[in-house]
Amino acid sequence: MKQLIVVMFVLSLGISVFAGEWLTDMDQAMKLSAQTGKPVLADFSGSDWCGWCVKMDKEVFSQKIFKDFAKENLILVLVDFPSRKPMSKEQKKANRALAEKYQIKGYPTVLLLDSKGAVIAKTNYFAGGAKKYVDFLKGKLPAGKTAKK
Repeated sequence: MKQLIVVMFVLSLGISVFAGEWLTDMDQAMKLSAQTGKPVLADFSGSDWCGWCVKMDKEVFSQKIFKDFAKENLILVLVDFPSRKPMSKEQKKANRALAEKYQIKGYPTVLLLDSKGAVIAKTNYFAGGAKKYVDFLKGKLPAGKTAKK
């Protein structure tokens, strides 16, 4: 019994460590999604060269209203295709495979995925700011699946 309690405590710590933070490992994100019931929001971005990606980050993803919503309701994954930032060969390969799997044609492309990787919603740059984007996301989540705020 003590071992079970310790395992559950460690798992809950692991989940809370990633709450509201951008992961780069889709497999890890999917596991967390399955454990928590939260969908995955995957941002396919050219973070250091794509003007619309930078704008989306500045106007939506870096805003408190989005961060607070994401921390309670989403598992975040950045699938980045930078031109100047260093990235391992393994990460580049994994990101290319994800872009092929989801047929990403431009940046930013943001996918809301269920825990099995099925697309719930897809957006590109989203004008109107963080509140409008959060409201959009709330409308795509199953009823009763968002944290009350």
